[in-house]
This record gives sequence, structure tokens and C-alpha cells, in this order.
Amino acid sequence: MKTIHLFIIFILVVIAQLCIPSQMILNQEAILKTGTAYKFKTQPVDPSDPFKGKYIALNYEINSFNTNDSLWQRNKPIYVYLTTDSLGYAKIDAVSRSILEENKNDYVEVQSGYYDTYSKHLNIQFPFNKYYMKETKAYDAEVAVRNRQRDSIPNNTYALVFIKEGEAVLEDVIIDEISIKDYVEKQD
Repeated sequence: MKTIHLFIIFILVVIAQLCIPSQMILNQEAILKTGTAYKFKTQPVDPSDPFKGKYIALNYEINSFNTNDSLWQRNKPIYVYLTTDSLGYAKIDAVSRSILEENKNDYVEVQSGYYDTYSKHLNIQFPFNKYYMKETKAYDAEVAVRNRQRDSIPNNTYALVFIKEGEAVLEDVIIDEISIKDYVEKQD
């Protein structure tokens, strides 16, 4: 009788270990399929995480919001409401400590950075700031982006991020309208 109970518990644990990651993957895929795509202009570099591998750290041009409200607390969750500019790039429409029912724009939950009382800017830390790549391609991607940004042609490097109901998925980093993976292959 004890063996049957242990077997049932074992089966339940196996099912849970399969269901939880599957649900996370399905949630990410649903955002990619039904979420709204935003282009975030970037300035990447190439650090390394010993457990996750090589990645491009993404710094976004829209990393702050001008506000007279000086009561923001650092590293607290806040909601950034997005819209697009005339060129199709993401721009911040509003920032709030809670979800705004009256604002119909897409939003993403982010971490608040520091508030600069002199410039009245609230710095924002987006959760999609790392793009993982193959170990052998990450350095080449960093060099390609750095060289592209030094070019006299205006910077056309951005992250393609899908957003739905406060959640975001970073799908790709684009250089000159080409996926960074393909761009690095093309440079070889």
C-alpha cells in the first residue's frame, strides 16, 4: 500500500515538473503570437553570465521618463505605458505605480530606477535587457553592433519586443532590418 502512495506522489511530481515549464513556454509563445510588437532602439554590449552563457546587454534610448512626481521608490514595480513615434519606435506615454484602467495603451511592468530631482527624470529598468546568443556568435554580434553604431549612417539597431497585458518577450535584435543572428553570419 505504501509503494502505491509513493508511486502516485512520484507521478504527480513528474507531471508538475512537466506542466510548469510547459505553461511558461506556452505563455511566452502566446505573447509572441498575439501581443503587440514594439521596436526599442538599443545600445548593446556583450557581457557573459557563467550560468546562462553569452548575451548582449541592451540599453534602451527610452530609459527615462520626465515627471514632476518625485516620490518614486527605487527598485519598485511600476507600469510603463507605450505608444509609437512617427518612425514606429516605442516611446513612453505614461508611467504609473498601478495599472491605469483609463489608459488603453499597452503596458509593461518594469523596475523603477532612481529619480533625478534636478532633471526631473525617472530612470526605468526594462525586464527585457538581455538577448542570449550562441557562445561563438555573441562577440561577433557585439563587434557588428559597435561598428554599425560608429558608422556615419544613422543608427538602425533595435530590439523587437512583443507586449501583451503587462508581459514582454524579447524576440530579436535587428540591425539594418536584419536579425542579428543573420547579420553576424553575413559578416563572416
